[in-house]
Amino acid sequence: MLFQPSRDDVRRFLAESYRRWRAGLPLEPMQAVATEVIALHPEYFALFDDETQLFRDYTPEDGGVNPFLHLTLHLAVAEQLAIDQPPGIKALYAARVQKRGDPHEALHDLVEALGMTLFEAQRAGRMPDNDSYLERIRRLP
Repeated sequence: MLFQPSRDDVRRFLAESYRRWRAGLPLEPMQAVATEVIALHPEYFALFDDETQLFRDYTPEDGGVNPFLHLTLHLAVAEQLAIDQPPGIKALYAARVQKRGDPHEALHDLVEALGMTLFEAQRAGRMPDNDSYLERIRRLP
């Protein structure tokens, strides 16, 4: 059976990971990965302290990035890099780090490419295409 958490489940997981990390409490392995991603984004810390922000809708019409979508895309990329799946993603990331000179900016390149790949797949009603995802990363300036 595939675990499919709801939007609120994911946000609760991120908030609890953040809370435990800030309190210096032990973290489960996935919480540790989540807090590494959260630590890269101090601009989001206040969201985890304000429950009205935690569960509100973030839409493109708001004019900003959905912080929870951004963090979960980061988590997906972290998982991809950990297992080099799709094959070659680690090498492409290393090349982006070399080109950008900043690992976080290189991660954002992959996050953006993944987001576009998922958006296209959802719009077309199909599974994401790994080949087009990797090609999208290769074509980045």
